[in-house]
Amino acid sequence: MLKQVRTSILVLISILSAGFASADALDGEKHIFLVDKKGNEIQVGSVSFQGGAEAVSYKLHMDHDKFRDYFLSMKEMKCLEGPELMCHLAYPYKQPHTVSAVDLSWLSHDLLFMFKSPKEFGANFWNGVYYNMRVEDGVIKGVAEAVDLNLLASPPDDLNTPPMNEGERDEIDRTKRWLPDLVIR
Repeated sequence: MLKQVRTSILVLISILSAGFASADALDGEKHIFLVDKKGNEIQVGSVSFQGGAEAVSYKLHMDHDKFRDYFLSMKEMKCLEGPELMCHLAYPYKQPHTVSAVDLSWLSHDLLFMFKSPKEFGANFWNGVYYNMRVEDGVIKGVAEAVDLNLLASPPDDLNTPPMNEGERDEIDRTKRWLPDLVIR
């Protein structure tokens, strides 16, 4: 009986600790970094969080000084240059700009990217990158997943539900991507 109580207390402490770590991650201004395969970070912007216990509003700022202008497929894009181009594509439709410790999908939608070889002509929107985010130890961490950005060619039926759900995303070959991770701290 004492062992069960002790285990229950440890589980409760673990849950409460995770809640506090999540609260820290979603409070105030944080910096956004894309991380390459070697662990090198590129700061690409910042995000300011404000709000309550469940729904936290955010405001995103991309540091466009780090990006270079490209005109791809009749669209101006801001791209990071490296072994491949990583072009930021902000979510184009109205959305609530809210997150919670267990659902960061709207922020992931605002941090969509498209990769392409510098030698390729035009934009390949099927080469989309969605950073699937979670709060871990007070830090937001994102792992690149493949997504076809052509899905955003027209607005979704429900503007309050993130359209890039798990069914729309696939694993990405992390060894082939220049920036497979994202960190917000």
